[in-house]
Amino acid sequence: MSLLDLPDLIALVRGWFIGSRRRFAQPVPKVTSDDVQRVVRREFPDEPFAEIVTLLNEYGVQKWQLDTPRVQLAVLKLAQGRLEKLRPLVENAKRDYRDVLVWAEYPTYHKIGFRVRELPGKEQCRIIDSDWRQYEEWLRG
Repeated sequence: MSLLDLPDLIALVRGWFIGSRRRFAQPVPKVTSDDVQRVVRREFPDEPFAEIVTLLNEYGVQKWQLDTPRVQLAVLKLAQGRLEKLRPLVENAKRDYRDVLVWAEYPTYHKIGFRVRELPGKEQCRIIDSDWRQYEEWLRG
């Protein structure tokens, strides 16, 4: 019996089997409304804070609009500090919040799409880790 190297061990711990396909868990950010407020001030320093927050708060009104701070942060990340991008992203989130989450939190994984399942476990983990690092770096800003 041989020992697993660290990437294989990480893949084994992270992975689970669904039928004959291996899938890997992607991290989910734990964020709060305080994070949203901090990022609004950072990303839109020259815009009226209350207006930005009011626009963001259009998401989360309906019962099915879940995880409000997380979705609002995804919108902020995708807007890249550009006010003209903010409203369309909020509208998109109101239609299907999963779109903005995947675009903001898992960009590389999303670009590869379902083909990612065909990649070796190490490569899947590398992509997931890379997406997670870029999100964390942006959030800490």
